[in-house]
Amino acid sequence: MFIQTESTPNPATLKFLPGRDVMGEGAVADFPDAEAAERSPLASALFAVPDVARVFFGSDFISVTKKGGDWKHLKPAILGAIMEHFTQGLPLIEGPAEETGEESFGETEGEIVSQIKELLDTRVRPAVAGDGGDIVFKGFDGKSGTVFLHLRGSCAGCPSSVLTLKHGIENMLRHYIPEVSAVESV
Repeated sequence: MFIQTESTPNPATLKFLPGRDVMGEGAVADFPDAEAAERSPLASALFAVPDVARVFFGSDFISVTKKGGDWKHLKPAILGAIMEHFTQGLPLIEGPAEETGEESFGETEGEIVSQIKELLDTRVRPAVAGDGGDIVFKGFDGKSGTVFLHLRGSCAGCPSSVLTLKHGIENMLRHYIPEVSAVESV
């Protein structure tokens, strides 16, 4: 098994590509700490590596965020844990699916929310996944025109995430949907 690695815009996160499906198309799982990883044998094994701070599973990749240490010392242990997991054929996640939380928006805003989600799914999520992360729609306030998004994976805590939100996503949404005036991270 050959596992490729890619850097991400977040210097504390590396993207690992095992050359096979991880979660499958459109599915993701975010483990912000070791406690959340208890339902995943692979995430638990990755958190057993010293200095691992966050684990994120995308469709065909695994993003690992470190809290300290040097990648040249962490990478071999992370690669070993990923290889061991896949060669043993262990399940990726055990138990119920991850809760994504409630979305909030008014009854009259359904069409606007549909347009926002369509743009996020077709234009934003693929680009963010390419950087080892994901973005989730959390709500829309029609009175203020604010879209609320949640960043996961390498995007959570990334130094350039504010720029991505304000100059990338916000500008695009405002261009296509006049009712949108701002984007905020939750």
